Amino acid sequence: MSSDGLPLRGAVIAWAVVTALALAPTAAAQRPAEAPSAVTSATTLVFDKNQHDPTDSRLSVYRGEKLWAVYRAGSGLGVRNDCVRGKGWLPNGSWEIRRKTRTYDGELIKGYAVYLQDMRCSRGTVTRTEMFIHSEMNRDGSQGRGEARRWDGAVDYRSNGCVKVKPIDIKKMFRLLDRIGWPTHLRVVS
Repeated sequence: MSSDGLPLRGAVIAWAVVTALALAPTAAAQRPAEAPSAVTSATTLVFDKNQHDPTDSRLSVYRGEKLWAVYRAGSGLGVRNDCVRGKGWLPNGSWEIRRKTRTYDGELIKGYAVYLQDMRCSRGTVTRTEMFIHSEMNRDGSQGRGEARRWDGAVDYRSNGCVKVKPIDIKKMFRLLDRIGWPTHLRVVS
């Protein structure tokens, strides 16, 4: 026992805790900062625009640094100018995902859809609105009879600027993201 009535072992433990707390900021400052595990395991969607053929671009799903899936995707009608509304491809940047649904019922877009924020084009002259990741399908995800609701092949990767993928691929992507976690943004690069 110590002279003040506390067991000596308790005093040693208390001294060790106080010393460790006092030295912790110094030790932390000397080693490199580590990213929190939540950040490194975040899910990310990346649309990589193909400069040679905008309808043969790639939409990738990452969780942390691990690549989980890659889908062929298109954006625009072959116009590489992101300031041309209704024809140009999606502007580069980080697009917030506003909503995701399997039963979207818009005028032109139906079924599986990821609704993106509005964003100004690269020159700031036009705000691109009503931008989506979507396919051609009916509201319930089935294939329709008319051109706007039926996927016919490579020509259907063309869009009015949205990111467009095959119906089977958008369904796979939704299932994958439901399992590994949905991102909050789509990153567009070229």
